Amino acid sequence: MDVLHDSGVQMVQYLQLNYKTSQDWFMFVSFAADLRNTFFIFFPIWFHLCESVGIKLIWVAVIGDWLNLVFKWILFGQRPYWWVHDTNYYGNQSAPVIEQFPITCETGPGSPSGHAMGSAGIYYVMVTAILKITQKKKDSALTKWCTHGILWTVFWTVQVLVCLSRIFLAAHFPHQVVAGVISGMVVAEAFHHTQTIYKASLKRYVYTTLFLFSFALGFYLLLKAVGVDLLWTLEKAKRWCEKPEWIHIDTTPFAGLLRNLGIFFGLGLALNSKLYQDSCCGKQGSQFKFRICCIVASLFILHLFDSFKPPTKVEMIFYVLSFCKSAAVPLAAVGIIPYCVSQILNQQTKKTL
Repeated sequence: MDVLHDSGVQMVQYLQLNYKTSQDWFMFVSFAADLRNTFFIFFPIWFHLCESVGIKLIWVAVIGDWLNLVFKWILFGQRPYWWVHDTNYYGNQSAPVIEQFPITCETGPGSPSGHAMGSAGIYYVMVTAILKITQKKKDSALTKWCTHGILWTVFWTVQVLVCLSRIFLAAHFPHQVVAGVISGMVVAEAFHHTQTIYKASLKRYVYTTLFLFSFALGFYLLLKAVGVDLLWTLEKAKRWCEKPEWIHIDTTPFAGLLRNLGIFFGLGLALNSKLYQDSCCGKQGSQFKFRICCIVASLFILHLFDSFKPPTKVEMIFYVLSFCKSAAVPLAAVGIIPYCVSQILNQQTKKTL
């Protein structure tokens, strides 16, 4: 395994030395691949254009990231930025010098890459959704073939960029990002054949949320009881990160878990609310003007909402507020905002009569 890690560190060095001028670009790619953008950007757009795709995005993102957490806890993956300092592989030789960046110091285990897994799963859902829409059109075989080629080229281009970005930033080894891409595609393909998620009741959302949290917490406590600390990476991050301010509590395993479960629970509340039934499910819900207004309003309001950062001084308060903030995102995009838009449009219609 040390040989594999050493070859990965060499690739990190190669990218950092030869593509130093692309530093800002790689950091942007990592930022764009964060699941937060799925929840605040892709979800409200897709939900109001094609409801089933929006719902699938949330299920793939949440279940995929939960599986990523479980895999990380099982595989005990290292990260380049601490492995080079912590290993005995180099003996008396000096360890390779690799640069760190403000978003390098992730605090969880490294395998598989969460950014790569999330990006692969989300873009797989969006590409297959667009292909399904285009198949309904009576285009020529050549046009359909070109569409397939362009979309899958975009998909793989994005995945390669995300993988290179995570390696350049010394956050992951090459084999970890490859494992992430494969895992993300498998999760997305699994939900491609799962139809029950579109009509799930609130009870199912609640039970699923409780199961995911209970399993993760139970797995953590069980292994801790037998002497295995699944948060061993926190000590590594604090010890080898160049600057303490680069370590953020929202990159810890439980922070990500509660953030995702909040999104999932909020979606269940929203889809089973009267606000959603009165706005999106009526005749107005199918109108193009209504959908566009919902998308624009959602993107604007959620952007403002995202600027609120829960206080980090007390971990338990941070976790609770993160869960509540996340739950409010789909509740706003699916229930509150469409209902308000519906009321405004109805008032305008009455004035014109």
